[in-house]
Amino acid sequence: MAPFATSRTTLLLSALLCVLLCSEVCVLQCGAAIGINYGQVGNNLPTPAQAVSLLSSLRVGKVRIYDVNPQVMAAFGGTGIELIVTVPNDLVQPMAASAGQAAQWVAANIRPYFPATRVTGVAVGNEVFTDDDEALKASLVPAMRNLHAALAQLGMDGYVHVSTASSLGVLANSYPPSQGAFTPECATLMLPFLRFLAETNAPFWINAYPYFAYKGDPANVSLSYALSDPYHVGAVDPYTHLQYTSMLYAQVDAVSFAAARLGYGGIPVYVSETGWPSKGDADEVGATVENARAYNRNLLVRQVGNEGTPLRPRQRIEVYLFALFNENMKPGPTSERNYGLYQPDGRMVYNVGLMQQQTTSATALSLAASSAPPSTTDVRKDFTSMFLFTALAMLLTSQAFLLG
Repeated sequence: MAPFATSRTTLLLSALLCVLLCSEVCVLQCGAAIGINYGQVGNNLPTPAQAVSLLSSLRVGKVRIYDVNPQVMAAFGGTGIELIVTVPNDLVQPMAASAGQAAQWVAANIRPYFPATRVTGVAVGNEVFTDDDEALKASLVPAMRNLHAALAQLGMDGYVHVSTASSLGVLANSYPPSQGAFTPECATLMLPFLRFLAETNAPFWINAYPYFAYKGDPANVSLSYALSDPYHVGAVDPYTHLQYTSMLYAQVDAVSFAAARLGYGGIPVYVSETGWPSKGDADEVGATVENARAYNRNLLVRQVGNEGTPLRPRQRIEVYLFALFNENMKPGPTSERNYGLYQPDGRMVYNVGLMQQQTTSATALSLAASSAPPSTTDVRKDFTSMFLFTALAMLLTSQAFLLG
């Protein structure tokens, strides 16, 4: 009987080890599946080296920053994290007017760090198409072309996309998604922009926040739909009969339909910013820790599952959560300073499902462990892990007894 018992025990041990290894792989995939916006509008934030150490420990694979801060650029060197950098709005017009200015910017801000710092995208300006400055809007595509030419001269155009991040305000209509259309003011500017994206195989980046739709009309907008709850019945587009369980994914498809109306339906649409505030003013309905956790966790689950939108179900969209830290110097209502997954001292605002891996980096040691209360899901996961390890120990003891 001993040989049979030993064989059976070995099989059980192997099965348990596979479960544990799969759990570890899932943790790694969670971080790699999602992008995060790393803003720095605060006077109490960790150093760039500490922030990058945190991102690395979370195994985050994609990050977007809002400048080309030399300390930040250097800190990402050697991490393998894909980085989107930003040309500020005040440099768009000079870059459009002078190809030399664009070449100088690339030479000073990207070339010294590339390829050790894995820059994969340059956002030229932020939400330019909805800005009031007409000269700025007219300068956007010429600036993008000059920047792309500067990258091509250095042989970097095959590695670094050039695009811009737009707000959902570029759409005159976003519901139902199939009726998505750009505003008349944007449509004229969109044609040369979409042509450039198609020519250079670059994505359309959209900043989309279902939170604003819910806050603006909580009586008529379903909270579960806004939170991208995968178990919510959602909404059906009456023209395409596609079912949407996520308002964010519906907004993405609305942009795709709007681009298709102008003849550019093949351009991928990615989410350069999205998030949900964990705190707000009295009139900011829905800005709670519970909703913020649910929204970001639901998106994380969809990303890990390689989920596409109903229009493009086989093409997983890139999503960048806003933001890594709460930033205490952002102007506006209280919500603006409470989009972060982390407090500036490194404590989690809430547990979205990302798990820090052990690191030997000294800079990470000053970041405090999470003090956020665990959710029911987190407790279940902890119990499952404890059970698996206990069972493993019991089987090892049993095997030792049988062999002895």
